[in-house]
Amino acid sequence: MLELVTTELLMTVGLAGVAGWVFTTWLRVKNGYPLEGSWGQQIKPTTDNEAKQRVALLTQENAELRAELGSVKDRLANVERIVTDSGYGLGHEIENLRRPTLATSNEEGAA
Repeated sequence: MLELVTTELLMTVGLAGVAGWVFTTWLRVKNGYPLEGSWGQQIKPTTDNEAKQRVALLTQENAELRAELGSVKDRLANVERIVTDSGYGLGHEIENLRRPTLATSNEEGAA
């Protein structure tokens, strides 16, 4: 009786292992992951012309986006330099100091 339970248990574990292997292989194929043979060679998907074109297009798009990001970073650096430049703030302070002085000198000249 014990041998029968052990044999059934081993068969169940073996079948579960095979079912798990089939399921993971199906998931890999479904999601586009490469399948590998027992020696690590790629089985599926094989490299075809469409995949090469797709990689070339994605590489080109990546380069364009990197260039655009670089120009945005440059523009942001210019804006930060303008805003944090001490001359910019100093110019505003000078203008604020001149305004009341002009108003006071006009009043003194009229008196």
